[in-house]
Amino acid sequence: MANEPTILWVDDEIELLKPQILFLKQKGYNIIEASNGIDALEKCKREIIDIVFLDEQMPGRSGLETLTDIKAIQPSVPVVMITKSEEENLMEEAIGSQISDYLIKPVKPQQILLTLKKLLDNRRLVSEKTTSLYQQEFQQIFARLSNGLNQEEWADVYRKLIYWELELDNAKTDSMRDVLAMQKSEANTEFSKFIIKNYKQWLTRHDDNTPTMSHNVLKTKVFPYLEPGTPTFLLLIDNLRFDQWKVIHPTISESFRVIDEDYFYSILPTSTQYSRNAIFAGMMPLEIEKRFPNFWLNDEEEGGKNLHESDFLADQLVRLKKDVKFSYTKITNLVDGKSFADNIYNMMGNDLNVIVYNFVDMLSHARTEMNVIKELADDETAYRSITQSWFQHSPLHDALLKIASKKVNLIILTDHGTIRVKEPVKVIGDRETSTNLRYKHGRNLNYNPKDVLESRNPNELMLPKPHISSSFIFAREDKYFVYPNNYNYHVNLYRNTFQHGGISLEEMIIPVIRLSNK
Repeated sequence: MANEPTILWVDDEIELLKPQILFLKQKGYNIIEASNGIDALEKCKREIIDIVFLDEQMPGRSGLETLTDIKAIQPSVPVVMITKSEEENLMEEAIGSQISDYLIKPVKPQQILLTLKKLLDNRRLVSEKTTSLYQQEFQQIFARLSNGLNQEEWADVYRKLIYWELELDNAKTDSMRDVLAMQKSEANTEFSKFIIKNYKQWLTRHDDNTPTMSHNVLKTKVFPYLEPGTPTFLLLIDNLRFDQWKVIHPTISESFRVIDEDYFYSILPTSTQYSRNAIFAGMMPLEIEKRFPNFWLNDEEEGGKNLHESDFLADQLVRLKKDVKFSYTKITNLVDGKSFADNIYNMMGNDLNVIVYNFVDMLSHARTEMNVIKELADDETAYRSITQSWFQHSPLHDALLKIASKKVNLIILTDHGTIRVKEPVKVIGDRETSTNLRYKHGRNLNYNPKDVLESRNPNELMLPKPHISSSFIFAREDKYFVYPNNYNYHVNLYRNTFQHGGISLEEMIIPVIRLSNK
């Protein structure tokens, strides 16, 4: 058989293993035999090996020495160490030398077969099992979408969809990933209807049916956990979706323990100017404009839109009568990041240290503007992978490692998420219409009402009116706004880019994570 897996079995008593070798041949495996390390290395150079069974105790070249040389020739080949010894230091040395498994002599044929299934057929078995389990839950999720969910149930459904998205990613199950993408799209359709129906009420109603939102997330999910004598590091990673949190979670959990993995809803527009200012001010944008008329800038006005977050935070702490010594650090480039990592110990004397880290937002914008980033992050899986790689090698990770041994509290949150847009929607407006692809405000906007949440009186959504006759519109699901001028060019330019500002699960249901040192 051309596709028979090839096993290299190295043992100085290979003749005594004929029954096991015959058993494996009958199961469809191709066996190459070697009685010493030198012969094994020669065969590794000539043959493509799928797995190696390696005796630990051989005269001449030992199993551990042979293991090192095999890995130099075929680095990715799984090696199973077979030994008579159960000494802990030997097992640690073997595991440190990158063995994939080990067996204690005498080995039985069924042990060998189980090891082969685990190491060679693992991906196929995991894929089949994951597919089967998702197929079972598919119907449950579908039924829930049809039943009219509340704000907590929507968060639960979204997190379940993310769980399966990541599981199917790991299992490399393309057909099921397509099914999940369709289910996620359907969920966003229903979620948009839910937001359009309930959002205005959330801004005026305060009961169990009102979720925590941007403007009260610090009050409800951060400030209650400040401890006298224990510094709290509040890390806001801009534009961090729940699935992106999930892929950096394993790296963070090496040093910190997750106490609570919670969520909140971003306000509309789901963009930094609105949502992050609301977080630090503890107020909706309309209230910020009234209280700080010199600080608030509308989209079309010149100047930075997030330059006064520290002032907003200080004011919120005073209003809530929180006597807190705090620092505020914003990081927008690598130099800032390294400086932050170098100086993090100087922050240990503060009750609260706020760090705003802008990398993920820069990544989403770079993906829109730079072809090389588009190619590196051409879908959701790749987008998550870049986020994971960035975090593992970032000054932010270095900084967190430095304080991991100290007694600190760590809270990670974001200001909004992002969605990969696919469906263009024509919008006509005058030259003062804002340019965002997921929300717009302006006068005399022309659009299809079915594609948007519209607000002809932005004050109802607690948003400032740039002009007396300004309206706001927010894109639903994976739609994006395109002007009629040079329409096809812009449709192709922005399709499949990651955008934010509108209504989707990805943009609105976002993480707030509480952690402590291990």
